[in-house]
Amino acid sequence: MGPSSRFSLKRQLLLWLLLPQIVLWLAGALFSYRLAGRYANEAVDATLLQATRSLARQVKPMGNGLLIDFPRAAQDVLEADPSDKLLYTVSSPPGQFILGNRNLPSPPAKPASPPLGEAQFYDGELDGADGDGQPASPVRVAALYLQFGENPKAQQTMLVQVARSSANRELLARRLLIDTMLPLSVLIVLMSMIVWAGVGAGLAPIARLRRLVEGRKPNDLRPIELDAAPQELRSLAQAINDLLDAVRHNVQGQRRFISDAAHQLRTPLAGLKSQSELALAEAPPGPLTMRLARVQESAARSAHLVNQLLALARTEPESVTRQTPVRLDLGRLAREVTAELVPRALQQQVDLGYDGPDCGDRDDDGADQATASESVEVTGIALLLREALVNLVDNAMRYAGRGSSVTVQVRRAGAEVELIVSDNGPGVPEALREQVFERFFRGTHEGNGCGLGLAIVKEIVERHGGRIALSDAEPRGLRVTLSVPAA
Repeated sequence: MGPSSRFSLKRQLLLWLLLPQIVLWLAGALFSYRLAGRYANEAVDATLLQATRSLARQVKPMGNGLLIDFPRAAQDVLEADPSDKLLYTVSSPPGQFILGNRNLPSPPAKPASPPLGEAQFYDGELDGADGDGQPASPVRVAALYLQFGENPKAQQTMLVQVARSSANRELLARRLLIDTMLPLSVLIVLMSMIVWAGVGAGLAPIARLRRLVEGRKPNDLRPIELDAAPQELRSLAQAINDLLDAVRHNVQGQRRFISDAAHQLRTPLAGLKSQSELALAEAPPGPLTMRLARVQESAARSAHLVNQLLALARTEPESVTRQTPVRLDLGRLAREVTAELVPRALQQQVDLGYDGPDCGDRDDDGADQATASESVEVTGIALLLREALVNLVDNAMRYAGRGSSVTVQVRRAGAEVELIVSDNGPGVPEALREQVFERFFRGTHEGNGCGLGLAIVKEIVERHGGRIALSDAEPRGLRVTLSVPAA
């Protein structure tokens, strides 16, 4: 199993879109931290430079010496904040302590001719605050070289240093980083949500195409309509439609052959059946009569098979789309079909009856007394629904046997209309109730059926958006229920 099979397309897109954002966010955080540190250094350096120049102004040359005008109040101001006090040192020449803190780190380089009047900034460590044995702490130091003395040829160099702890500088850098990265993080989260939604919306046509394909029945070969899809997905849909079109042409050829063959066989089989019946009626009793009876039975069975194949061809999607569904009264249709089949039922000694809305009494104007709430109207194709009912009643009379009773019922059940055909025959075992809807499957070897009746009924019911179910009749027998959406 390759990597492409372990990850979905959505996950891969999110990974390639969100991972660069995370990398850029980390790079932005590092850059912002460095930038914040630089700005913090600039702010601290400006403060140190001001303090250094102010301290240098308090040291005044006098003759060959120095006058230090540094009152105690000014010193208290510099050391007022114990957590962020300024440390200072004045030395002359560099290295000889005059005033301040002896532990300030020296400049990193001591040039032979140091730049005068130009401050230098550097980081160092203070080895114990005021020599009290505390651990070394990082500091930021500003150093300023000045000259003093009345004789220009014998001037001396003075070094003024002012230092501040780096802790506050780090705190300032962190605050700048937080203030910068917090809105950026919110923007990253919002962008990630937008990317997530955008990827979902971009992949929605694929999910819609999947539902269109998954929701289809095996015999539904209509082309897929996906005009609003992107060009890449439209190409995929077109490829699927080309495949469906090729399969449809192949299936149509097979169905056309079955329909043509059934039509061609219908007339000679009807003639064979008629001639065998006449020969059977005129032949004297004997072995020839038995052979003619078998011929007549085979001809009747073949004629029935041809009729069923023709009915099956009429239920196929291509045939259905050429017929327009209309609003019809299923109760009236069932009553008419039942009346038409009564002669056949009498011939087979079967008690055939109907129980439905059209059996009620009529008023003086001849209108049914059924109320609007009892309406059993459906939207469908009358020819197909008639074919389904004829197959159900024919199956019931054929397999229930002589002396049985068959009842056709029509009733309203919520948003559906139920057409029920029940008999008191042997019924169908529960283990076979799913298989009997398969084509050419017969649950019993009795009778001369061909195994297409219930398959045709199921096809017709599904074409009308309904369903079919088998259950036990009371006290015995089989109950077939067709449920079709009401009009």
